[in-house]
Amino acid sequence: MNTLNIQSCPSPHYNERPAEALIDLLVIHNISLPPEQFGDDYIHQFFQGNLDCSIHPYFDTIKELQVSSHYLIDRTGKIFQFVDCRKRAWHAGVSSWQGRENCNDFSIGIELEGSDAIPYTKEQYQSLVILTKQLQHEFPAITNQNIVGHCDIAPGRKTDPGEAFDWEYFHSLLTAGKL
Repeated sequence: MNTLNIQSCPSPHYNERPAEALIDLLVIHNISLPPEQFGDDYIHQFFQGNLDCSIHPYFDTIKELQVSSHYLIDRTGKIFQFVDCRKRAWHAGVSSWQGRENCNDFSIGIELEGSDAIPYTKEQYQSLVILTKQLQHEFPAITNQNIVGHCDIAPGRKTDPGEAFDWEYFHSLLTAGKL
C-alpha cells in the first residue's frame, strides 16, 4: 500500500501476530518528542531504536522502551510506515477491547504527531481519513465502529489522542466519501 506516497522507515520493534489473529481494530495515538514539540526526527529515531537519549532530559525517561507503530502522520500530513500491517507493532501496551486482551495482536496503530491538548492539523485529518479508508479496504473487519483511541483500549493509563482530537470531524470526513 503506497498510493499515498508513504515513506518506509523500518522499525526493529515488532514481531509476528498470532496465526489466528483477525486484524479488526484501528487505534489512533499521539506522540511528540520531546512532549509538545514538533517537526524534528526524534519520533523516527525512537521507533527505529536509535534515539540519542543525551539530547534532551525527557529522552532519558524513555530510553528503555521499545515502541513502534504501523504508521506516523506528521503535522504536514506526510505518512511514514514503520511496521508492515501484517506484523505486530508495539503500540498498544497493556490493553483490551471488547473483552480481548493484548490489542497489538489484532490492531493497527496510527500515531499522529501531536499532543492531547494541541489541535491536530487539517492535513493530518485528511491523511488519516485516506489511510483509514485504504486500511478498511485491505482489512474489511476494521469497521468505523472499530476505530478507537489509545485511551479507549487502555483507560486510566493512556489519554491519547486526547481532547484535541475531533472525533466528530474525523467521522464526518470518513463517511463523506470525498475530502
